[in-house]
Amino acid sequence: MTTSAKTALITGAGSGMGLETARLLARDGIRVVLLGRRQQALDEVADAVRGEGGTALALAADITRAEDVDRVLERTRAEFGPIDILVNNAGSSSSVLNPQWLPHEEWRQVLDVNLTAVFQLTQAVLPDMLGRGTGTIVTVSSLAAVNPNLLGGAAYGAAKAGVRNFMTFLHNTFRNQGLRAITVLPGEADTPILDNRARPPAAEERLNMVQPVDVAEAIRLAVTLPQRVVLQEMIVAPTRQRDTSGDLEISRWAGAPAGARP
Repeated sequence: MTTSAKTALITGAGSGMGLETARLLARDGIRVVLLGRRQQALDEVADAVRGEGGTALALAADITRAEDVDRVLERTRAEFGPIDILVNNAGSSSSVLNPQWLPHEEWRQVLDVNLTAVFQLTQAVLPDMLGRGTGTIVTVSSLAAVNPNLLGGAAYGAAKAGVRNFMTFLHNTFRNQGLRAITVLPGEADTPILDNRARPPAAEERLNMVQPVDVAEAIRLAVTLPQRVVLQEMIVAPTRQRDTSGDLEISRWAGAPAGARP
């Protein structure tokens, strides 16, 4: 490993898009720092990366807590030096989708993971990136940011729209200081978050969805292009669109109080 190797910090790296992104970037010689809540899952991803000849550091952390973010940054700098690439991939959705009865605590939790954590991590890496005149921040938003509905729910759509706005702010503000701010907007994707839906899609329904590796390939492309080029926003959507009308109706009544449904 040469001292010129880049370092990528990836959230939500224990499964799905984060896992696949870590494996792809590591194959390109990028050192990957894996963040998530479950140490065992992160260790398994790190072992897989190392088994393919890559370099990985697995750190369990709650990215909504500023003290955890500070700890991760200190450990990463001590092991690898400054962070060159931040991939904000961690996501969370609420169990109640309809704002009529969405608990305030669920609203706050979804915004904390999908929006506030992105802000905190970005704020933490900006001094190094701007100081060196180079850096890349990738955030996985969602098509729910531009077409919100009951599949993702009110809180998820609002958070993903907010983070898209924040990334556009970073692009407009810091591009001439060498920062690339990139937003990825996946359509319906076969990731573990689907298991928490009001009606989890069946296995056969997931076959034509975006797969985690598809989004990872888009992130890899954006990250490995020359620094002079920024893919500011990328939509990664299924070619075939399935009928979700039944899912939307079920989602409308998830968490409704007794007697609310006519």
